[in-house]
Amino acid sequence: MKKRCLLVLIIAATVLPQIANASVDPDKIQGPSIDELYMVVIKDPDARALALEKGEVDLVGDIASPAIIDRLSKADDRISMSMAKSFHALSMGMNLRRNPWNRVELRRAINTIIPRGRLVRELFGGFSEPLYSYLPPVSPYHDPETSQPKYDREKAREMLRASGWSWNDEGVLIPPESSEPLKPVSIISPTANSAPTTAELASRIADEMTALGTPTKAEPMDFSTMLARLDARNFDCYIMAWSLTRDPDVLYSLYHSSMDVPGGYNLPGVRSSILDEALERLRYAPDEESAMAAAHQSQKLLSDLVPVVPIYSRSSVGAVGKGWSGTVATAATSVDSIWTLLSAHRDGHDRFKMALEDDPRALNPFTSSSATAWKVLGLIYDSLIEIDPTTLGDRPGLAESWKVETVTIDGGEVTRITFKLKEGLLWQDGSPLTSSDPAETIRYIAENEIPRFFDNVSDLMAVETPDESTLTVTMDSISYWHFHHIAGLPVLPAKVLREIDDWKSWQPMEDGGLIGSGPFILKDYRPGEFVRFSSNKHYRRYRR
Repeated sequence: MKKRCLLVLIIAATVLPQIANASVDPDKIQGPSIDELYMVVIKDPDARALALEKGEVDLVGDIASPAIIDRLSKADDRISMSMAKSFHALSMGMNLRRNPWNRVELRRAINTIIPRGRLVRELFGGFSEPLYSYLPPVSPYHDPETSQPKYDREKAREMLRASGWSWNDEGVLIPPESSEPLKPVSIISPTANSAPTTAELASRIADEMTALGTPTKAEPMDFSTMLARLDARNFDCYIMAWSLTRDPDVLYSLYHSSMDVPGGYNLPGVRSSILDEALERLRYAPDEESAMAAAHQSQKLLSDLVPVVPIYSRSSVGAVGKGWSGTVATAATSVDSIWTLLSAHRDGHDRFKMALEDDPRALNPFTSSSATAWKVLGLIYDSLIEIDPTTLGDRPGLAESWKVETVTIDGGEVTRITFKLKEGLLWQDGSPLTSSDPAETIRYIAENEIPRFFDNVSDLMAVETPDESTLTVTMDSISYWHFHHIAGLPVLPAKVLREIDDWKSWQPMEDGGLIGSGPFILKDYRPGEFVRFSSNKHYRRYRR
């Protein structure tokens, strides 16, 4: 199951951040080494950089502005920087449930008027690259032969003319078999305060679409409001970034028809039987060779259907105040990862502060979908496996070992995964963590069909716990990805799950249910100010 990964750094015109560690041995990392962790909410990117320069925070991650990168890179005596290639992918999506976005020729024309190269050059310098397919270049399953058309406004107009479109005297497009010009539409995006480059992209793309004949305006808004609009499918177009997983079957979650449900990830609402068949071959690929072929075919079909327009993939740039030892940054893992928070230490300092780009909001692990929320939740909950910071391969987490088998039940082949949990695992409150906890987590997600995770367990056949340290999960199909789907789930205490009346409205902070087995315990959350943690002395790596 070990994955390979292409790791390539982008050469920039400005002073480049450096890789702090060529490789890291996770077995040597013990922690957390800090007693208190503060995530300080600072929404403005310039304010985050200034706070780092003034020593008010120790770590700033996800830096997108070339000007800020250049400025911090030159503060050699105070700040250490790093850069890693990432699975980041930013796209513009269109609501295919609405006219005119259900017209594929219009989507293809808009795809042709996005000046990816110029946008990346002007907004990001050399720290991003144009994205021409549906998996970023860092993915070993990226198809280099699948590409989007180069910027050509006249070609886009020719494509529309050939499909029967015309323009009125004001230059507004008129669909085939209609006398009514297109009505104004909007592109929703985060605000310039929270995501300046994304807001700028929305504005520039709106101008390009208007010039083509689709009257378009950018509509920036608070990110939580934007997510609510997307969940309600109340939008024309949107611009949003995704942090994709290392496995290409993420395309199934994003574009399969079955994922076009409330709370599902198929935001554009693409429904294609041919695409579904390719995505199903990807999801149920029995081996890597089959997975590669299905991944390439899926990307080609998506490029033809254009449910979203891929725009760019960004490297992950982070900065740490000097004086801290043990920070982890590799070509594959950014410095603002859990590995840094586990091992960072500095003489005489037991408190670490990192900047958080936005409020994490409700912190319900079943409904929270923002990257900000999972920066918090990812420190509270643990999984059966962890990902190696250098190779991106599988490593023991709560499970010390596992076995993946193909077995025959009632004449059909199925996948059986057996996990052996580590000895002496404890929850943050000191109570024992046993195999019943991941078993109940898996059952709870499956029985309640929780959209965020249901794709992971939709093929679940049985969950068994032969003893307190053994978990056996049987999936009713063969898939190369079943192991990651199950092993990567956050594990919640069975005793907490039994007390939840309604997972949708669950408020774990208020109900005292935000209990995990991860490295940090959430102690306080003040919206607009900070999230405060203490180190979990029951964590499996804690050795002080």
